[in-house]
Amino acid sequence: MNLPNSITLTRIASVPLLIWALSASFPVHGPYGEQELFASGLFILAAITDGLDGYLARKRGQITTLGILLDPLADKLMVSAAYIVLVAYNPRIVPPWIAVLVIGREFLVSGLRSIASSEGFTIEASELGKLKTVIQIVSVVAAILNHRWDYWDFWGFPVGVHLIAVTAIYWMTIVSIISAVDYFVGFWKKIDKVSSGKRRRRSSILSRKKREVTPTVLADKRSS
Repeated sequence: MNLPNSITLTRIASVPLLIWALSASFPVHGPYGEQELFASGLFILAAITDGLDGYLARKRGQITTLGILLDPLADKLMVSAAYIVLVAYNPRIVPPWIAVLVIGREFLVSGLRSIASSEGFTIEASELGKLKTVIQIVSVVAAILNHRWDYWDFWGFPVGVHLIAVTAIYWMTIVSIISAVDYFVGFWKKIDKVSSGKRRRRSSILSRKKREVTPTVLADKRSS
């Protein structure tokens, strides 16, 4: 357990804390948006750790198998939990179909990465995928803040929180679909090259059924 992996674990630990912060059982529901500010600040800190743990792992030479497993798991847990909770917390911004689409996209990319790994190659994160991650952070924070404010007034300059939330949510949805198609097309081209270059390995199946011994087989064994 090194420092990058410890940071990744704190991101996983922030998931139930985020769910609690956006629930009705949160103890502070003040007129100044204490709940919304706490939840959005927590999500921003968790998002910062997403880039921090990878940077430290590369800089310190501490890339481990555990980190490779935990880092994408932490990302998907954080994003999935945020959108699932926001369906109940702010349904006018995050309808259920958007949450299903976002989570389904994460499952699709994870499945493609698993198959690619079994075939001996890696699918690198695309620029669209990185853009999607940034927009996801903006959309989640804006949707949380929009639960309390429709706009902020910064020294006479209005900032439309509701407009930012709606724009970020639907822009994120569009980018998610495009990036998923981009991942799938790239995967399909690569898997075609791998399949044409070598024979596909047969997958072994672990059978839990006992082989039936027929009288003919039994007689052959006795005669031998």
